[in-house]
Amino acid sequence: MKILSSKAHGVIDYLLVAFLLLSPTIFKMEGDLRTITYALGAAHLLITILTDFEVGVFKVIPFRIHGLIEIVVALALGGLAFWFNSNGSDLGFYFFSLLAVAVLLVFVLTDFKSAPSRRLGEAS
Repeated sequence: MKILSSKAHGVIDYLLVAFLLLSPTIFKMEGDLRTITYALGAAHLLITILTDFEVGVFKVIPFRIHGLIEIVVALALGGLAFWFNSNGSDLGFYFFSLLAVAVLLVFVLTDFKSAPSRRLGEAS
């Protein structure tokens, strides 16, 4: 069931970026956990502003490719969760586990055909 449009997906992406950038302060993260969370927030912001959908700024990355990137990110987040778990960080394990599930859920619920397509040579 694809209930999220490309525009709704984009709004969720920006909310996720805000959450990621605020999380180190909210959850009192330190060390690698803090650094990786900030880097993930910055990377997700970059991907979102470069995506060709209603809320993208530069519209370079096709929306379907954005979706594929998110699948890879969800898998990487799962790996990060287990890495933090093996290093004794319960916060890192739960934070990245829940984040992986959330990103995967948004992917599954998004209609990746809903983004308006631009034709070659058409103005943004």
